[in-house]
Amino acid sequence: MSAFDDIRDYVAIPRVLSLKLAPDGSRLVSAVQTLNPDGKSYGTALWSIPLDGEPYRLTRSAKGETAAEFTAAGDLLFTSARPDPTVKDGDGEVPALWLLPRAGGEARQVATRPGGIGAFRTAGDVVVFASDVLDGEEATEQERRKARKDAGSSAILHEGYPVRYWDHDLGPGHVRLFAARLGDDRLEEVRELTPDPGEALREASFALTPDGSTVLATWRIPLPAGEQRTELVAIDVASGERRTLFGEEGWDFGGPLAVSPDGMRVACARERLTGSDLSARVELWLGDLATGEGRAYAPDLFPSDVAWAPDSSAVYITADHQGRRPIFRVPLTGAHTRLTGDDAAYLGLNASADGRFVHALRSGLALAPGPARIDVATGEVTDLPSPAPRPEVPGTLTEISATADDGATVRGWLILPETASAAEPAPFLLWIHGGPVASWNDWQWRWQAWIMAQHGYAVLMPDPCLSTGYGQDMIDRGWGDWGPRTMADLDAIVDVALARDDLDSERTAAMGGSFGGYMANWVAGHSDRYKAIVTHASLWNLDQFAGTTDMAAYWQREFGAPGSERYTKLSPHHGLDRISTPMLVIHGDKDYRVPIGEALRLWWDLRRSEVESKFLYFPDENHWILKPGNTVAWYETVLAFLGRHVLGQEWKRPDSVA
Repeated sequence: MSAFDDIRDYVAIPRVLSLKLAPDGSRLVSAVQTLNPDGKSYGTALWSIPLDGEPYRLTRSAKGETAAEFTAAGDLLFTSARPDPTVKDGDGEVPALWLLPRAGGEARQVATRPGGIGAFRTAGDVVVFASDVLDGEEATEQERRKARKDAGSSAILHEGYPVRYWDHDLGPGHVRLFAARLGDDRLEEVRELTPDPGEALREASFALTPDGSTVLATWRIPLPAGEQRTELVAIDVASGERRTLFGEEGWDFGGPLAVSPDGMRVACARERLTGSDLSARVELWLGDLATGEGRAYAPDLFPSDVAWAPDSSAVYITADHQGRRPIFRVPLTGAHTRLTGDDAAYLGLNASADGRFVHALRSGLALAPGPARIDVATGEVTDLPSPAPRPEVPGTLTEISATADDGATVRGWLILPETASAAEPAPFLLWIHGGPVASWNDWQWRWQAWIMAQHGYAVLMPDPCLSTGYGQDMIDRGWGDWGPRTMADLDAIVDVALARDDLDSERTAAMGGSFGGYMANWVAGHSDRYKAIVTHASLWNLDQFAGTTDMAAYWQREFGAPGSERYTKLSPHHGLDRISTPMLVIHGDKDYRVPIGEALRLWWDLRRSEVESKFLYFPDENHWILKPGNTVAWYETVLAFLGRHVLGQEWKRPDSVA
């Protein structure tokens, strides 16, 4: 039986999440996520992947381990909320920093903070880490946190914007950076580098120079009317002195972030602040650490990961490109070149010290992530033994394209079930990606089209306007014209797909999440082509959404002030009186990017308009549905809904939501 047949088998598939190369190049370490014994949650553990042997597990605890980094000596630092056995009544409520010796033996806790330890970096014997800190005296922070908890107080008084992010509330503490020296048993000489930063380091990316003398960090700058931009700053580890390295009006500087091995340059992303007529643009930025001078490289490649070559003469980046995410080599002088020529998507870049190889996680729409080695000289790709064997997909993946009404080429991936043929054409499902500045090019644990293929559906995953990997013009085509322009692109490529004799043009459905959910709602009000529509975490009333999302300033740059003409033109709720297609609405209450009010308003509008519909509500989920049991409920409900309206099956409420 396929792992995609029973959703319970699917959620139990182990997942490789990350990759780090040891300084001596002898092994990789990966965080692997697996289903916990209770079947209700996931846990993570660290695995070693020797380059000349089989993977083996390094850590094992109920709390799990993440964020692994090697020290210069080859020991492994990681974060975990596991209890410290050397401390009486150690409860492990917040993540602490642990060290696993290279020589073997038990891991030991080397640092803890009342607000936990988040991201960290190390170079030589220097460790820099982030921690959430309450304002006030450091010596009393633990007591004040306990007093707040004992008093049952969860109130947060805000004096700035934003107040929450994706799925969590911001405050009452603020993220600060700390520096320390790695001693024999614990971190020593711990000192704060960034006192009173406010929200400057919220969701910050940071890196450490090879000599451990300087931290490079993103730094948020508040602007009037709730706006902000992000600079890249350099912080002296010895003195805490901070200077702006890259800062420019109209641009953000942020991750991915990496310092060259010679300590002279930094690579990061420069992202344009958008406007009503100014589209999203991200570019690779390389600059000098001493002078702050820099420039953009590799135009039209949006960097999603970056690693320096060991001789500091070039960087390797991954970037969306024509439905793939290859590795590119970008030299300091000369033109960039594509290193990998396959259909895969790469992340987690690690360049070997001898310059011969790049190690990365390799995946694709039909390939679960696993470790790979890429020969820099030839581009040859070798898959390495993985701690999580890849599942075999139940069908085939093919590529199709269409010419839109404005002459642009729209391409996409078509997943065909094993049963599809001219004699037995498969029912058709259009799956619209989120973003909207994104692309279908990678394995999706959350949006898993192979589950649909296992149940007989052909799944079209197109990249319409606003998709990445097709040049700036593809984004510009849809900017400020979300619904109409995207709809025209989708119609063009759906026409091509449904002209195939192995697809059934009478049994069709459309679905999407986030921006894809917005488009599902738009399609519902502008087409009767589909027998059913599934809309997840979707935007419905743009005026309402733009003022309640966690990133209101970002969206209002494109839409304009509330009540402007663009809201009227682009808001799907204006098409309510034209909706007749049955709809399944899905939303998580903890979704702060697309707040639950969008689903509540959509659900009420559908009910009062007597549109046949259902509402699958998750009180404890966010923008994504992450818990194993809820994932089962999500897919089983979607399959039952499509089965009723596309396949003509009798409706049966799934046991997972009974």
